[in-house]
Amino acid sequence: MLRIAVPNKGSLSETAAEMLAEAGYAGRRDSKQLHLIDAANDVEFFFLRPRDIATYVALGALDVGITGRDLLLDVRMPAREIETLGFADSTFRFAGPPGRFQTLEDLDGVRVATAYPGLVDAFLDEHGIAVDLVPLDGAVESAVQLGVADAVADVVSTGTTLRQAGLEIFGPVLLESEAVLIAGPNESEGTETLLRRLRGVMVARQYVMVDYDLPAALVDRAVEIASGIESPTISPLRDPEWVAVRVMVPRKGVNRVMDDLYGLGARAILVTAIHNARL
Repeated sequence: MLRIAVPNKGSLSETAAEMLAEAGYAGRRDSKQLHLIDAANDVEFFFLRPRDIATYVALGALDVGITGRDLLLDVRMPAREIETLGFADSTFRFAGPPGRFQTLEDLDGVRVATAYPGLVDAFLDEHGIAVDLVPLDGAVESAVQLGVADAVADVVSTGTTLRQAGLEIFGPVLLESEAVLIAGPNESEGTETLLRRLRGVMVARQYVMVDYDLPAALVDRAVEIASGIESPTISPLRDPEWVAVRVMVPRKGVNRVMDDLYGLGARAILVTAIHNARL
């Protein structure tokens, strides 16, 4: 069986479980359950702390896993990213007291607090900056106020939490992170099937199906509005001057596509969700 590590809690857990369910895999019924065999799909699920998943996969105890790119890079072990999963986006930045730091070089020789010491250390080594790292397990924005660090390196979304702690962002982006599927150094049987299924879920989340009726003479102009993945499906109607069109379009912006098609002369425009796909 393919052995898959899944986050057991935190921001990655719920969406990862939803994606696997949409991909046709069994899900756990009890949030305390740590192991699940899905015999129908020939896989085993192990529900682990997100921070530990890359370690288990890198050491070969498990075949693949879902975790964050930040957590993968932080462990600095030979697991590898094989697919981005399109959720849990985050950005890592440096922050410090207003006006004290402007560039990365200003960090040389100071104390930097972070919950990702491996990630930050590798980044600073690459840029030739030597700091005194202060490892913390979360809530690093308080480190400067409490006097245990001069600056912090942390996840940033809007920056509100850092500003509330009296800090300002400076320097380059350390990392753009998101949820990823990772694997060990060796290929495992069943990984390609898992990848196809997860990619199908991601396509289904990004696209919708649009059906509409249109005068046949306007088909070329309609294709310019919505060309589809390859090309639209055109079917004849009882009225020989009209055709039925089916096309796959990005979910984002579908209302603009509908407006443009209606303005062109399309009627009976319908949008249908896609539950899964194989492209």
